[in-house]
Amino acid sequence: MKIYTKTGDTGMTSLWGHGNPKRVPKDDLRVDIYGTIDEANAVIGVAVSLLQSGGEVIPAMLNRIQNILFALGADLSNVSPNRQNHLADDAVLTLEGWIDQLEEHLPALKQFILPGGDPAAASLHQARTVVRRAERRMVALVSEEESFASHLKYLNRLSDFLFVAAREINRLKGLSDIKAEF
Repeated sequence: MKIYTKTGDTGMTSLWGHGNPKRVPKDDLRVDIYGTIDEANAVIGVAVSLLQSGGEVIPAMLNRIQNILFALGADLSNVSPNRQNHLADDAVLTLEGWIDQLEEHLPALKQFILPGGDPAAASLHQARTVVRRAERRMVALVSEEESFASHLKYLNRLSDFLFVAAREINRLKGLSDIKAEF
């Protein structure tokens, strides 16, 4: 099978399922959101590749998140009116548990911090901003289709998790938060 189909050469792409529209412009809201989620997934992949040490916990969490992000993309590309969401009901609770687990080791924040530090942490800060962009776009979709409300909530919590995970990676590498001065 060839990787190129030439069907998108005019700026259109296909959604799947038993609904309409099936062919949409590549700047369609759904395509924009799942493309942004794919971008976040790739940046998370960079962070995972940079995590040479720091235990197995955070890479395992990130691997699970990457799989969930693919599921969100599948949901967004499916126009079937009877679509079943791939997002598990407890996905947000899982993120909240992970956030609580990681925050146990972190000093309380009293002001804004600068993104950066270890390259893996910096990648997670970047992923957080990409997830926030997907979340902003998802707000518009949820106003049209409430069935994506759980996806919006997941993205909101995911950005929180990525922030805390970046801080924890920096802590594990012996790096302190850099306080923003403004």
